[in-house]
Amino acid sequence: MNITVLDKKGLKLKLLIKGATIPYVNTLRRIIIEEVPTMAIEDVEFFKNDSVLYDEIIAHRLGLIPLTTSLDDYNFRETCTCGGAGCAKCQVKFTLKVKGPKTVYASDLKSTDPQIKPVYPNIPITKLTEGQTLELEATAELGRGKEHMKWSPGLAYYQQVAEITINNNKIKNKEECAAICPKKVLQVKGNELVVDKNKIYDCDLCGACTDKCKEGIKVEPKENEFLFSLESWGQLNTEEIMRRAVKEIDDKFNDFIDSIKKA
Repeated sequence: MNITVLDKKGLKLKLLIKGATIPYVNTLRRIIIEEVPTMAIEDVEFFKNDSVLYDEIIAHRLGLIPLTTSLDDYNFRETCTCGGAGCAKCQVKFTLKVKGPKTVYASDLKSTDPQIKPVYPNIPITKLTEGQTLELEATAELGRGKEHMKWSPGLAYYQQVAEITINNNKIKNKEECAAICPKKVLQVKGNELVVDKNKIYDCDLCGACTDKCKEGIKVEPKENEFLFSLESWGQLNTEEIMRRAVKEIDDKFNDFIDSIKKA
């Protein structure tokens, strides 16, 4: 398997994967979404809430705030040395005490660990008018996307690379065939319809060109060549997500092999 980084900007990563299969690439996608752990608020204790939002609504909003995550410094609560009771090795506490009038933002949350904090400080939680107060304590812990999407590290998706074959002798109106492509992958050069090699990866196999020029154009997905895209929510950077995803896959295969040996 050969992997090439096509684009890497901020929290986005695009890879060209050659020599893989659909089951493997789809497994990587699902592992990223469901198995790579992140930190998120799980429990909220309210001391005072005068806002117009119910406790449950605010708790739900807090849980969906992406938190920076340090996978090396925290354990899963169920496997922690505290036996699941909750300690500094598996939990982070946040406190919030604000009085209106003001808009309450994620930045108003005070963490017991400076490393674990909201990724986006300007996420609004609620609004308070004159005399209203919001006071609470929240507990964040590691979790996985398969338990709740608030623990998912990002969005991962893939598509097969297109293979476009053109027979210009069977195309009557080449300009129309080029214009119909929404991604502008096709162009006319010297009275010939050709593929713009710089845009070949933009082809999403929509079939617009083959519908317009059925006899002259053939578009098929390459069997073992994929474009893999990852967009992180910000808890982890894209490299951390990919490394952890590969580790999760290896661990699952090793567990499977061990189970086979014991059977």
